[in-house]
Amino acid sequence: MPTSSYGLPVGHGLLFLAVAGATWGTTGAAVDLVYSASDAGPLAVSFWRYVSGLVLLFAGRAAVRALRRRGPGTAAPAPRPSGLPRRRVASRVATGLCLAVFQTAYFAAVPATGVAVATIVTLGASPVFVALSARLALRERLGRGGALAVAAALAGLTVLVLGGGEGAVRADGVVLALWAAASFAGSVVLARRAGSAGGGESSFTLTAWSFAVGAVVLLPFALAEGAVPHSGDLLRVVGLMGYVAAVPTALAYPLYFAGAAVVRAATASVVMLIEPVSAAVLAVGLLGERLTAPMLLGTLVLLTGVVFLTRAETTRSRATGPASPAGPEW
Repeated sequence: MPTSSYGLPVGHGLLFLAVAGATWGTTGAAVDLVYSASDAGPLAVSFWRYVSGLVLLFAGRAAVRALRRRGPGTAAPAPRPSGLPRRRVASRVATGLCLAVFQTAYFAAVPATGVAVATIVTLGASPVFVALSARLALRERLGRGGALAVAAALAGLTVLVLGGGEGAVRADGVVLALWAAASFAGSVVLARRAGSAGGGESSFTLTAWSFAVGAVVLLPFALAEGAVPHSGDLLRVVGLMGYVAAVPTALAYPLYFAGAAVVRAATASVVMLIEPVSAAVLAVGLLGERLTAPMLLGTLVLLTGVVFLTRAETTRSRATGPASPAGPEW
C-alpha cells in the first residue's frame, strides 16, 4: 500500500476520512433530537460539543498512555514537529478559527435559506474552494480527471439533497453558506500543510487546539444565547450530547486531520461528501423517511465520484512515492 510522507498509508488516510464523514452525517439527527428535547440553541450546542469533545480527547489519550505503561516495553515517543513555534501556533489557531466559523456560519445558513440549499451550497462549494486554495497555497494540481470527478460528486450531492423537496434560495443564507464553505476549505488546506510539513503535525495536537480555540470563540455567543438549557428532558439531552461529543467529535476529528494530512486537499474535501450520504441513510433507516429515486440516484453518482478520486489518489501515490505538495496532475 502506498505510504505518504506523513508515515500513514494513503489507503488508511482515505478510510479515516470516510469514517469521519460517515460519523459527521449522524450529527444532524442527534442535534435535531437535542433541539426537540430542550430549548438549547445551536451556538450553545456547538460550544458544548467542543468543550466535551476536548475533555474526552484528553481522557482517551490518558487511557492509552496508561495502557502502554502497563504493556511490555515502552513505545518510542513520536518525533516532535520541526519548524518555528510561532508558525505552528498560528497554524493551530487558524485551523480552530476556520472550524468554529464553518460550524457557526452553517448553523446560521440553515434557518436563513433552508437545510437543502444551505447543505448544497456549503458542501458543494467546499471542494471548489479547496481546489483553488490548494493550487495557490500547496501547488496541488487537480487535473482534468480530478475535475470531472469533483463535478460528478457535486452533481450527485445536488440530486441527493434536492431529492427530498425544494428549498427556497435567499441571498443572505447563500452568503453564510459560502462563508461556511470557505472556512471549511481553509481547515482542509491548513490540515494538509500542517501534516505534510517537516515531520508532520500530530492529529491529536491539531484537534485539541481546534477544539480549544472553537470553545473560546463560541463562549460569549453561547452565553448570550443561553449556554445551559432550562427546559426539556435533561437526561436525554446529556445522553445525546455525550454521543455527539464522543463519536462525531472526539473520534471523528482526529481521523479527519490524520486523513487530510496524507491525501490531496481536493480529494479529502470530496471524500467528506460521504457525510450527506450517511445522513440520508440514517434518515431512511432510523427516522422513517421515504427513500426516493432522486435520493438513490444522487447517492450513486456522488459515491462514484468519491470512488474515482480515491482510486486516483492511491494510484498517484503508488506511482510517485510519498505525497508532496507539488505533484503531477491526475
